[in-house]
Amino acid sequence: MKSALRLLGSALIAVAAILAVGGGLAWWVYREVTGAGPLSQAHVAVIPPHSGLDEIARLLAKEGVVRWRLAFDIGAALSGKAAALEAGEYRFPAGISPLAAAAMIAAGETVKHKLTIPEGLTNAQIAALIRAAPALSGRLGALPPEGSLMPDTYIYTYGEPRHALVARMQQEMTRALAAAWARREPGLPLANPEQLLILASIIEKETARPAERARIAGVFINRLRLGMPLGSDPTVIYALTLAGDKKPDRSLTHADLASPSPYNTYLEKGLPPTPIDNPGLASLRAAAWPAQTDELYFVADGNGGHVFAKTLTEHDHNVAQYRKGAIAKPDPVSAGH
Repeated sequence: MKSALRLLGSALIAVAAILAVGGGLAWWVYREVTGAGPLSQAHVAVIPPHSGLDEIARLLAKEGVVRWRLAFDIGAALSGKAAALEAGEYRFPAGISPLAAAAMIAAGETVKHKLTIPEGLTNAQIAALIRAAPALSGRLGALPPEGSLMPDTYIYTYGEPRHALVARMQQEMTRALAAAWARREPGLPLANPEQLLILASIIEKETARPAERARIAGVFINRLRLGMPLGSDPTVIYALTLAGDKKPDRSLTHADLASPSPYNTYLEKGLPPTPIDNPGLASLRAAAWPAQTDELYFVADGNGGHVFAKTLTEHDHNVAQYRKGAIAKPDPVSAGH
């Protein structure tokens, strides 16, 4: 009897030991999976495409996001998303647990990058910004025609191809131009959407003041209707750029204004053959709905705006006034002949 009791006691002690060890192991697993991880500060890690659970666990352990690969494996299993982990660039906050890291990756909460394309840039200038964006991938390739990229702030994720972002910019411009053309003022001397885009690109370069865009558009529309040259400095500057001038934003000379080019709107009547930059939405709208005015001239006022005139006599007076206070500034010849 005593022997049987001793055996029973030994068995109970063994069971208790097993339960203690098992309970300790369970507690360790719970703590490692749900508790704070080793990161002392936020850390960015990139999970390559087609990475499996084991590869991701190994990467996160190497990057110091988790202490143990097993903890992440268990965390992914507990989250129920072990088979739904997505590749991409992730910014893991300090102290993130393996369970939370697995949930973040399964939800695809990747880092979002921004690329801002200002209004009025040429294709070459936009191409430089796209090439310099470090999170984009691949070669840029050939750009679409000048003026076909919509300025805006674009959100993208790590690894998006550069040509794909260009395609998005082109799609946005196509939509915006179609909308502007569909809602244009009736009777404009513009034959097609491309001509509206060309006019908008000139307006974009002529002024940075929103309140002036429609008024400048009105001046150019009046000149087109009368068969007058547009006389726009930015078109000459664009011609100089095409000719290889490295500093086209210098003061224009009389030789520049007399230089033959289809973009020289002092010599050639009508619109230039293509846009001279990529205009924004406000300039597209101004070209589609110009101000109703009988003005034919404008000149810089020295403060970032312009002074408008109906007659050449009035315009010449405005130019003289500008020159009195514009020492060492470019000659204000825009829309002035």
